[in-house]
Amino acid sequence: MNLLYLMFFLSLGSPPNSTEGANRRLLVYEHCIPLCESGDLQAEVAADIIGLLMLESHTLPGPSLAKLASLFVDAIKVGKMVSGKTLELFPTVLTALAVCEALSYGKGELSGEEYKKQVINSLCSSSLSQRYYNVLTAAFHFVCRDVPLSSEELQFLVEKVLRMFTKLDLQEIPPLVYQLLLLSAKGCKKQVLDGIIGYFKEQDTHQEEEEKHGENLDLEVQSIPQDQLRHVEGTVILHIVFAIRLDHELGREFLKRFKTSYGDLCPFSVALLLSVARIQRYEEQVFDVLKTLVMKSFKDEQLQQGSKFLQDLLTGRCSVAKMILDTVKNSVFGWDHVTQGLVQLGFFLMDTFGPKPGPFGKAPEGPVGVARTPTQQACKLGGQVLLQGFKMHEPIRGEILEQVLNRLVTKTASPVSHYLDLFSDIVVSAPMILLESSSKLMETFDHLTYLPLATVQGLLKAVQPLLKVSMSLKDSLILVLRKAMFSSQLDGRKSAVTGFLLLLKNFKVLGSVASSQCSQAVSSSQVQVDVHSRYNSAANEAFCLEILSSLRRCLGQQADVRLMLYEGFYDVLRRNSQLSGSIMQTLLSQLKRYYEPEQDLLPPVKLEPCITAHGDQVFLQEPLVLHPLCTIPAEEEEGYRSHLQTILDSTTRRMIKCELEDFELDKSAEFSMGSSVGVKNNIYAVLVMGVYEVLMEYNFIKSNYNKVHFEGLIELFNRHYKLSEILKEKSGKGRSPSNKIPRSLLSMGFISTLITVLFSVLMWRYTNIPGVVDEAGKKEKRCSLSQLCLEGLLRIFTTCQQRYPEKMAQLLSAMDVAEEEAEQDDVSEMNYFYIRQFQRALFTQLSGGEEDFNSREAQLLVSILTVLSRQLKPSSKQFVQMITWTVKICKETSFEDSAFSKGLLSLLFSLHVLYKSSASLLLELCQDIHSQLGDIDQDVEVEKQSHFALINMKTATTLLVLSQVDKVLDEVDWLIAKRKSQTPDKSVSPVFLLLLHHICTGTVMLQTLKGKRCGFKSRFCFTSEWRTQWWRCR
Repeated sequence: MNLLYLMFFLSLGSPPNSTEGANRRLLVYEHCIPLCESGDLQAEVAADIIGLLMLESHTLPGPSLAKLASLFVDAIKVGKMVSGKTLELFPTVLTALAVCEALSYGKGELSGEEYKKQVINSLCSSSLSQRYYNVLTAAFHFVCRDVPLSSEELQFLVEKVLRMFTKLDLQEIPPLVYQLLLLSAKGCKKQVLDGIIGYFKEQDTHQEEEEKHGENLDLEVQSIPQDQLRHVEGTVILHIVFAIRLDHELGREFLKRFKTSYGDLCPFSVALLLSVARIQRYEEQVFDVLKTLVMKSFKDEQLQQGSKFLQDLLTGRCSVAKMILDTVKNSVFGWDHVTQGLVQLGFFLMDTFGPKPGPFGKAPEGPVGVARTPTQQACKLGGQVLLQGFKMHEPIRGEILEQVLNRLVTKTASPVSHYLDLFSDIVVSAPMILLESSSKLMETFDHLTYLPLATVQGLLKAVQPLLKVSMSLKDSLILVLRKAMFSSQLDGRKSAVTGFLLLLKNFKVLGSVASSQCSQAVSSSQVQVDVHSRYNSAANEAFCLEILSSLRRCLGQQADVRLMLYEGFYDVLRRNSQLSGSIMQTLLSQLKRYYEPEQDLLPPVKLEPCITAHGDQVFLQEPLVLHPLCTIPAEEEEGYRSHLQTILDSTTRRMIKCELEDFELDKSAEFSMGSSVGVKNNIYAVLVMGVYEVLMEYNFIKSNYNKVHFEGLIELFNRHYKLSEILKEKSGKGRSPSNKIPRSLLSMGFISTLITVLFSVLMWRYTNIPGVVDEAGKKEKRCSLSQLCLEGLLRIFTTCQQRYPEKMAQLLSAMDVAEEEAEQDDVSEMNYFYIRQFQRALFTQLSGGEEDFNSREAQLLVSILTVLSRQLKPSSKQFVQMITWTVKICKETSFEDSAFSKGLLSLLFSLHVLYKSSASLLLELCQDIHSQLGDIDQDVEVEKQSHFALINMKTATTLLVLSQVDKVLDEVDWLIAKRKSQTPDKSVSPVFLLLLHHICTGTVMLQTLKGKRCGFKSRFCFTSEWRTQWWRCR
């Protein structure tokens, strides 16, 4: 306390307006500052001294203030500011210094404001040891908080602080970020945000490189532990979100940086965006920004994957989807402020980009297949975010499950297949975790009778693994299904049948032989359950027989319910064969009601009991039970086998003898849907066609390729074909159109076997099909056998590639045709083996001359080659051989067939665009077209050129080339916009020169096709500097 009195009296005895007094005051400052920094004084005493010095600092003259400022800067540079207690005095000195009028500086003078700038510049330019950075940081803190700064000073100070990031310890980053955010209130918001995000983006990149290359990295570079980095990132995110809550201008600046481009996006910035979304005023904006970035990323990725030209110019790809998934992975390090945003983002993407209702609000039928479009990929990304979040974060599991189940229950008018897929993935990946929320599943079961049948099927199929480990869940479902059996709604009863049939298929009785084609794995990483260890075989059998007893009540319900039951029994017999005795007994008793046992009576089935009438309306009552009987289990006891075979053989023999008149279905019959007679005849026709189909499958399986049995099968097919033609012809007449074509009862196994046989015929007998067969087809105006084979094969390849692309290799390897010439383990070689087969077939077509040329078959062969070529990698030698062969065919083939030429050119373009830029190829094609069609100016003589024999007078008018030219220019347009967003300056780069080359080439193409000799015109505008550089380059 005596020291404070001494300082007080010294200040009174040292008037600042005298030179001696000013020097004495300065001397007090020069001695008290080191004394306070030494730590020899008590903290309270040092604080009082500093407070007194701050009060008296405004009385010091300019030269004294300048010396004090230099004292502080020198002390910071040499590390004398150990404790940093007196740094609070530094901004007071700078503020007082700024108001001085003139100060000597070197050989001249500076104003106080300019002198302050020089001090700050000296402080920011100092090069310190890393151990003194904390002192410098503290100095910046006080300067930023208390000193008025100009925009230049502020920017200079921010740049210095940002440069310090890479030299500080990781734990020192959050305080510095906090100071920067305080500083951003005065300006430089964009620079502050860019610096912070850029630093953590670089750290994320280093972490990714370490994960990829590990020990191959430079050992001299010290890596940051991942957990420490993630915790620091989490703290910094909290600082930024807090600053945005207080400074809405900072929030607007933050969102603006992501609205136009995703080039600066990284996992850290994604996490930051999701945290900002917790602020109500920014929630909608954030998710709109993320939606736009996701779609733009997927569209750009799709465009790049389809163009070698773009791949060469833009080597590094920025995947927004990967960044979002990396954010999910990083959030496991205590990022609770991010997890809620991840849940919202996942459901937002699935709700926004999920499948939409079809016409009249109906859900589209059939499986969705692989996510190919950007919309489908965005929906899939949402599901991946939710699935990974469910696995990693316990607090959000309940919310994710509840929202998924709520959408399954409430979205009855929209497709929910994407939510069913997500729910199924959750069950498979975390079944034991899901059992903790079994009460929510039971609540969902109560709504089954009100849900669409497709939703019920998907939901019950997904929960099958859980039913095998949870008795309470299974009992709850059984109770709901039993109630649904008596529902007044048809869909409710269908749901009950669906559920019971699924249980029959999955709760196997010991000894059952499951079909490998229909087997379903129900194991997972967390549950390895053998159902027989929990429920013994006797319990399973009793359970299944109890279900069968409930299902027998369906035999007296509507035709739709019966048909569902029959088709379900067909699958149950193949999956749970030990139940075949009970099922066959039920079906046989039902069949005998409609089967004519007298062997001499025709027809063998009674159709009249299969229909029912209510007033003037006629309805189908019984869809006939033959369908599940055509495949008799091999282990079935001999009594049922012989009885069934006798019935089916008798039915086959008599159905071959029957004429359509025996069913009152000849050409004179009425098939109009506007009358009860026409409706009845339509029902009869559908039933008879179904009997034909089932008998065809039964006899095909039984025949074992026996010629005699095949003759009977052909007779059945001819009658089926005749009836279907009559039905098509008659139903097309009249005012009331018929319903959709009856669904075939042929099983997938039978169709698969038949297609395999036809494929063998195609591959080995393509050039050796007896002429009598093709001639007979031409006389009857039917397709040739080879054409039918090609059409079927094209559909198979196309369907597999669209819906199951990952199984394309499995499909090809299953065809034993390639076993001798191609190694099955080499997928590329095997695929190319089949390509060569079809190339030979097409070459055979083209070698025969135009008289023997079959345009339709040639088009099919080109389409098949197009599908198979998509399986080749553009970098493989097979792809190069494929494109070389295609170019050769286009150059040497001169058939005047527009459809074939268009298909062949389409194949060429699809290959060439993945190999290199198609500009030179298109230019040659344009020159050939110009040469064939001539110029619109008759005075202009066109040079005769012929690069491709495919271009002639009849094929030159195709618009395919023009559309391809437009695609090239679209790519250039997209790339220019991309490069402009990345490099906003107007400097000319080699990339832009290459773009200019493609633009000029494209313009020449368009001018050639138009037949004009005009000046340089394009849809792209360039600065004079770019044009000068372009012509100089040439």
